[in-house]
Amino acid sequence: MIFEFLASNTLAFVLCVLVLGLLVGSFLNVLIYRLPVMMQRQWRAQAREFLELPVDSNGAPFNLLLPHSRCPHCNHRIRAWENVPLASWLALRGKCSACKAPISKRYPLVELACGVLSGYIAWHFGFTWQAGAMLLLTWGLLAMSMIDVDHQLLPDSLVLPLLWLGLIVNSFSLFASLEDALWGAVAGYLSLWSVYWLFKLVTGKEGMGYGDFKLLAMLGAWGGWQVLPLTILLSSVVGAVLGTIMLRMQKAESSTPIPFGPYLAIAGWIALLWGEQLTASYLQFARF
Repeated sequence: MIFEFLASNTLAFVLCVLVLGLLVGSFLNVLIYRLPVMMQRQWRAQAREFLELPVDSNGAPFNLLLPHSRCPHCNHRIRAWENVPLASWLALRGKCSACKAPISKRYPLVELACGVLSGYIAWHFGFTWQAGAMLLLTWGLLAMSMIDVDHQLLPDSLVLPLLWLGLIVNSFSLFASLEDALWGAVAGYLSLWSVYWLFKLVTGKEGMGYGDFKLLAMLGAWGGWQVLPLTILLSSVVGAVLGTIMLRMQKAESSTPIPFGPYLAIAGWIALLWGEQLTASYLQFARF
């Protein structure tokens, strides 16, 4: 059987998952662009209903399947052979086949990142349930990170299902015990919630969004409360360094909002994979 072959052949398993990651990355590009638009349309429809305004009947279907992908410059419909992950962008030399307008490099980069991360997960965990669960988490973190970069928004439709999935997989002690996962979710939410209100009471400003609380709760549900200190520490360091670099490159003011979700996602992903090793190395280094 194919599963027996993949279980016994690590290289074949890694290559298959890498290709799967490229395909998922192509879908994530659609999700990253369309989900915020779908949410905005839903909010507007709810607002019109609340205000008892006429329903907008001019809305064409807009979801993850329709309308079909098109070039934003000339409206050329993207054909199947033009939508092969990474390969099509290289074959087209990064340009639309119709109008020759440049195609954003972000699309192949997201596909490549998804493929490489997926392949690494397969190599790290092998043919196990842990690999399957971690792939779902990795894909979700990549999507929500890019959405947060674009819109400073962490959609509940991505965060909350993954939070529940973390508790479900840890009911089988896949990454942590169910008790540790439960308290990890609670502690993750309350830790940033406390920081939020403390900052608001002192400065009168909001330092972060509620989506960040839920994201850290989700990471705690996956890795247990033990991953939270390292996740917060890593995200703070990475956020401070990269945030400063980004502000200087963009010549923006220090008051410019910076999405914190991607840093939490990166730190949480690292903590889940190498948290024990990093903590042990730090404690060993601290003894000297």
